[in-house]
Amino acid sequence: MLQPHESRFNLLPDPASTTAHEGGPANGRTTAARPRGDDREVMMTSSCALRVGVVGCGYWGSKHVRVLQSLDDVSQVVLVDGRTDRVNALVRGFPGARSFADLPSALPEVDAVVIATPPTTHTPLALAAIAAGKHVLVEKPLATTASDARQLVAAAREAGVTLMVGHTFEHNAAVDKLRSLVQQRELGDVYNIDTARLNLGLYQSDVNVIFDLAPHDISIINRVLGTTPTYVHAWGACHANSRHEDVAYLRLFYPDLAVSANIHVSWLDPCKVRRVTVVGSRKMAVYDDLAVDERIRVFDKGVTPPVDDQDLTQPPMTYRHGDITVPHLDFEEPLMVQDRRFLNSIHTGERPLTSGENGLAVVEVLEALQISMREGRPVHLSELAEPRPPRPTRRRRPVAHKTTLVGSA
Repeated sequence: MLQPHESRFNLLPDPASTTAHEGGPANGRTTAARPRGDDREVMMTSSCALRVGVVGCGYWGSKHVRVLQSLDDVSQVVLVDGRTDRVNALVRGFPGARSFADLPSALPEVDAVVIATPPTTHTPLALAAIAAGKHVLVEKPLATTASDARQLVAAAREAGVTLMVGHTFEHNAAVDKLRSLVQQRELGDVYNIDTARLNLGLYQSDVNVIFDLAPHDISIINRVLGTTPTYVHAWGACHANSRHEDVAYLRLFYPDLAVSANIHVSWLDPCKVRRVTVVGSRKMAVYDDLAVDERIRVFDKGVTPPVDDQDLTQPPMTYRHGDITVPHLDFEEPLMVQDRRFLNSIHTGERPLTSGENGLAVVEVLEALQISMREGRPVHLSELAEPRPPRPTRRRRPVAHKTTLVGSA
């Protein structure tokens, strides 16, 4: 999760350094950047180890620094942040790390960058890095609009570099297991998916709770089902924060699978909750990311309707209560897995699991949810294919407890 008030960056790269190193890093090093054109052979690096810059060294960026320092494929971690207190704290823990106050200064000295800054800065920073021929991993969400996300995907494709998004939970062994349970139909037909991602904070300065927390659940649900929603509906409210919604209820519809998913996200809850529940016709599964030893629990529970639903002498449902099983997981820190896969994609030229297209799919859902919340109606993702004419914004209606409601339940 990104912290509010990340450092400010000079978003325009130095023209001299950009021109000198277009399509490759400084100092004559050969990168794993792919040649233009999908049908050409992948170029491999002359040296496997890469120099990776971490742009934004706050709460989440510092975790990337720790992970990258431990990977053999990284020759040097470069810190990029205008706040000297953050940089100095990290340099004390990792004495070999170099540091720069802005991205343009760092670009000639790196082969790839990890962008862990506020969401509204993702697009200009990533575009600057891609223009300089650098591989890019952007923390979630990839961008704050679908058009910006499409621009990033197109720019990376044209430059022949890897673009990856930080949907960390897709690199989580528990999510892999949940996907396996669904795809192998061990739960039967999936009826619905319900998720809750709640906490007291952390409030962001540039986006609401949907853009901050919902990317996790949207990416998890898409991964588990193996597809993307057709349309969405959203309700949100501003309580403690008058600028950004801090509580939201979201619905995603997957009509091809006859499945709907409900997402509850909140910055204003006394309990920390990270839970995904999948209800099937045969069994049910709960993924609780806070239950370290039992992240996945499979419940042999369910209901069976009567054979003759016209016979009023029969009970309306028969309930089944069976065993609860806890599958074994070969668990490894998801951020470690993600960053290692990022480096591997650079070396091999293979499309990463959480590619730019993957990030775009999630941003399209986020933008549709924003429209739904603002206009109080279901929104089909197909509406985002073409530029939308501006529509008048609904007037916010004050309620008794002085919150502001947007959209409809």
